[in-house]
Amino acid sequence: MQTVLVFLSGLVFGVGLIVSGMSNPAKVIGFLDIAGSWDPSLAFVMLGAIPVAFIGFRWIQKQGHTVFDEPLHLPGAQDINRPLVVGGFIFGAGWAVAGFCPGPALVALGAGYGKALVFVLAMIAGMLLHDRAYPRLRAAFTK
Repeated sequence: MQTVLVFLSGLVFGVGLIVSGMSNPAKVIGFLDIAGSWDPSLAFVMLGAIPVAFIGFRWIQKQGHTVFDEPLHLPGAQDINRPLVVGGFIFGAGWAVAGFCPGPALVALGAGYGKALVFVLAMIAGMLLHDRAYPRLRAAFTK
């Protein structure tokens, strides 16, 4: 039953990304092009998602465990540091250039959008590069 509910949750999320336009790179790039022909429609999607997520996180934090009675694992770090800021800029630049972020890219890949395959492969390569190179870079710069 848990697997079915997790699948249905993912399916609803994916359909929501498609219906809202978040899996359409042209729409995302139009939203991010505030100096050109800006398309504000995705702002309404985000403004709708924020209260839903806020309520959901508050409810699950109060419960102290997931719906499936598993331990709750939420990030505890709240500090803003250089790796977070640099990573945020890299993420934002990639989102602005490609029109994809990870979730919508996977949805677009599943929907057969060819450019999503290139993005997902590059995303995987970037994650592997990070896992291999970041610990060494961090050690070198913190000495």
